[in-house]
Amino acid sequence: MSAKELFLEIGTEEIPAGFIPRALAEMEAMISRELTNARLTFDMVQTLATPRRLALVVKGVPSLQPDAEITATGPSVKAAYDADGKPTRAAEGFAKGQGVDVGELTTVVTEKGEYLAVTKKVTGRPTHELLSEILPKLIADIPFKKSMRWADLDVRFARPIHWIVALFDGVVVPFSFGIVESGTLSRGHRFMANTTFPVNNFAHYLEECERHFVIPDPEKRKEIIRREAHRVAKAAGGHLLPDEELLDQIVYLAEYPSAVHGTFSPEFLKVPKEVLITSMRSHQRYFSIVDEGGKLLPGFITINNTLTEDPSVVVKGNERVLRARLSDARFFFEEDQKVKLDDRVEALKKVVYQQKLGTSFEKMERFRTLAQGLAGQLNPAVQGQTARAAWLCKADLVSGMVGEFPEVQGIMGREYALLEGEEPAVAGAIAEHYLPIQAGGELPASDIGAFVSIADKLDTVCGCFSVGLIPTGAADPYALRRATIGIIATILDRGYRLSLTALIDRALDLLAAKLTRPKEQAAAEVGEFFRGRFVNLLAGGYPADVIEAAVSAGFDDLVQVRDRIAALAQFKSHPDFEPLTGAFKRVGNIIKEGLDAPVDPALFQDSAETGLYTAFQTVKNSAEAGIAAGRWQEALAEIATLRGPIDAFFDKVMVMAEDERIRTNRLALLTAIARMFGQVADFSRIA
Repeated sequence: MSAKELFLEIGTEEIPAGFIPRALAEMEAMISRELTNARLTFDMVQTLATPRRLALVVKGVPSLQPDAEITATGPSVKAAYDADGKPTRAAEGFAKGQGVDVGELTTVVTEKGEYLAVTKKVTGRPTHELLSEILPKLIADIPFKKSMRWADLDVRFARPIHWIVALFDGVVVPFSFGIVESGTLSRGHRFMANTTFPVNNFAHYLEECERHFVIPDPEKRKEIIRREAHRVAKAAGGHLLPDEELLDQIVYLAEYPSAVHGTFSPEFLKVPKEVLITSMRSHQRYFSIVDEGGKLLPGFITINNTLTEDPSVVVKGNERVLRARLSDARFFFEEDQKVKLDDRVEALKKVVYQQKLGTSFEKMERFRTLAQGLAGQLNPAVQGQTARAAWLCKADLVSGMVGEFPEVQGIMGREYALLEGEEPAVAGAIAEHYLPIQAGGELPASDIGAFVSIADKLDTVCGCFSVGLIPTGAADPYALRRATIGIIATILDRGYRLSLTALIDRALDLLAAKLTRPKEQAAAEVGEFFRGRFVNLLAGGYPADVIEAAVSAGFDDLVQVRDRIAALAQFKSHPDFEPLTGAFKRVGNIIKEGLDAPVDPALFQDSAETGLYTAFQTVKNSAEAGIAAGRWQEALAEIATLRGPIDAFFDKVMVMAEDERIRTNRLALLTAIARMFGQVADFSRIA
């Protein structure tokens, strides 16, 4: 059976750039799923997109669906026959639905009991025919943040569809979507080659697109944009300020990108560079230019969707628009300096943070206390600076600049604080306390910033849980997952040894006046929420069973848990690891909940008991010293030496002796050993 190529292109009006990445991912997943469900194999799937088209190619698809035997299960035998053994309506209905006589039905045994079934041989259909059903469904199911209808058609898509190319082995796959019929004709660039062209296959499509000023592959466009932006920046006497996130947006704004250089007045450089970069980036999607030392230069790079005959015309238009934006920024910067940050803090009393949790001022007072406590515990020398940074860190929220450019909150607080003569450490912490902004992002570089960051985020998480604003699988409006991951990442990065349980408890105490749910319930749920985020955060670097084993043995000191996970993962390759795990499981299977009681060596009746007890006493002190000092590898190596004595004990000793005193003594010994094991990990969870 020869393998063929499937190609699909959906031509549209301009789709918003933010819609496209998810659409491509879903298209790949959907076509893979649909082909698999249709019993069609394939070698690879590739998706492509520009603002005006979504496309996919699938290589190695067979021309004919294979035959198959399919077993359909019907009603239970009890429901299928009456007391006289005659078929009921349920049996007759099932047989009719399957196109067979009742007498052809068989019985299968499942976990739930006996059920009627029928096995039918299904002859494979031509792939071409199947694709006529699959492709229109795929187009209709592509998800977008918003879809629209057009004309009086009963179909929806991100933007109106103007053409569809659908080919299998070079032959049109016939179907319609709305009033658009699939065919072979694609279209070129809207402005530079606004004409149709026929497509024979994917390779031919790529060639014809480029001849018609379209680069369908977003990765190729991205490299063109990156190369052109660097070239233009160098020609302008500077260097491109790297911005991959902006590049990811721009790549879906142009079908045939080209870069041009523009300038703005050096007078605007008096405004903090972050504001200028944000204005150019967020509002105009311009790249910034810096000098050798990273200082912002009065210029920008914009990416066009066409090759312009006279770039100066384009540049002038962009400069005019940017000048207006930067003038606004300069105005807000100058006006904001007329009001001190301390005065702005008072204004937070009129800003509602969350209806159930009070004002932004109330929130600030709570997390300021929490941050001071962290400083007192971990670095008392900065306690005063931490309190000051927490007091000022939300003041810029009521500034004109942040009102106009929300992306620079914290940054403007830092700049205004420096202008007012605040200590650089305090000013820096004002900006740092928002970090990390995203998963894997930059973390606070100072203790002051870290203390305020942890406190602010923990107040948010505990506050929301305490009033029932708990994330669901589909919604997290207060970004509690991001806040929790930020707290965990900061604690691990700074190596803070603290009790998460005590920290949560203190945060909830400060929220006492706002609680609408029992404190104990909220504390338990917040702890479990942290546990889930911690496990997810470490999942990429360590085996899942190792993480679960270490976390299950205690989840309070995050740094310690992380170190135990790392040690356990490393020790897993040790030859003693598997026998050690087996030994622990043997102990655990016997003691269940455990029996904490003194062990009396005088009650030992077998040398194996004495041998295990002696080995345990020898190991206990050194292993627990390693545990106390965080030398987990050393502790594991010591514990592993018990494997032989444990095996000998179980081979020669009947734990559940008839004599209660002897039985209790043996269980107490095993419990003591299990408790030592349990300080490192719950080995029963190791796969």
